[in-house]
Amino acid sequence: MNKIVVRLAVLAALAPLAAACAPVVGNHGFQVVDVNPKDIVIGADSKSTVLAQLGSPSAVSTFEDNIWYYISQTTERYTYNRPQVSQRSVTAITFNEGDDLVTEVRNLGLEDGQQVAMESRETPTRGRELTILEQLLGNVGRGQLPRTEEDVPGQRRPD
Repeated sequence: MNKIVVRLAVLAALAPLAAACAPVVGNHGFQVVDVNPKDIVIGADSKSTVLAQLGSPSAVSTFEDNIWYYISQTTERYTYNRPQVSQRSVTAITFNEGDDLVTEVRNLGLEDGQQVAMESRETPTRGRELTILEQLLGNVGRGQLPRTEEDVPGQRRPD
């Protein structure tokens, strides 16, 4: 009897540790409700029908207004680690400029993405570097002069 109680106590103590290993899953972006973006028919659907079926797009092409993007991704984060993207879906719907009919539907996944290397160098700024004393004492003596009758409210003084 005593051994069973000890085993149950050990199992109860280890249960939260096993739960801590489960990832926290986050879904971000466009969520499919009734119609999947893959169900859009080329040549039959227009901007208005796509808008009615899928809702507003996640993004619109910067240089052309005739490409709509529906973007979604799923991330998993374990206890103290950074979130890792486990699934990504980008659907690009291209419309004809003349009659706003769908001309192309492209589905891109996580494997279609490209890793962009960020540049760690900094662009130098022009000007001189100020020391801590110059920064602290730089405005000493630059106080505003007392107002006179010739000052017009709202205008800068010529000095």
